[in-house]
Amino acid sequence: MPQPDPGPTDHPRPSRRKEARPGELLAAALDLFVEKGYAATRVEEVARRAGVSKGTLFLYFASKEELFKAVVRENISGRFGQWSDEVDAFPGSCADLLRHAMQVWWAHVGDTKASGISKLIMSEASNFPELAVFYTHEVIEPGNQLIRRILQRGVQRGEFRPLDLQYGVHTVLAPMLYLLVWKHSLADCTSNVAPLVPQDYLAAQIDTLLNGLRTPSTTPGSPS
Repeated sequence: MPQPDPGPTDHPRPSRRKEARPGELLAAALDLFVEKGYAATRVEEVARRAGVSKGTLFLYFASKEELFKAVVRENISGRFGQWSDEVDAFPGSCADLLRHAMQVWWAHVGDTKASGISKLIMSEASNFPELAVFYTHEVIEPGNQLIRRILQRGVQRGEFRPLDLQYGVHTVLAPMLYLLVWKHSLADCTSNVAPLVPQDYLAAQIDTLLNGLRTPSTTPGSPS
């Protein structure tokens, strides 16, 4: 007696897990935003690079703006809770904490594609003020607050000299921002000058900052 045709359901075509798609879309969007900027990136390109349809992208993200916000949260602002806990639990000196914070920032943001988001915001903020407001709220304000807490802790413990904390925060941020701008603009165009090695640059900047922040009694080489 002939057997019934098993039909196509017995040999399902391979397909990706539905739950994997948001992550693929965020990775593709990060690549394109960093490569092309916000204005020049089209959602069709993001969907194509992620291997899904434009309609699938809009199932997860209502607009390009919402997609960009999700990229920022996935790669930067979503880390602030963990970083805050690390500051609270850090057992060492405030100088070691500041050094640790800058090294962690480089490892998890500066040395990754996510560092291009900061360059994008600096380049396009005036054309997309709503994104600038979002980035300020999600990244700049909590980042500044984290640095401020480290500096205030150092002052309160007598490890750092009294200082204007508002501008102290910017003093810490300035070398980090310079490194991002250099990485995403001049790094590939300055082969005729001595290369800037990010880890060495950060070590030198941290040393300079700490020697300016420490109270005289904690400055290396000073009399006790």
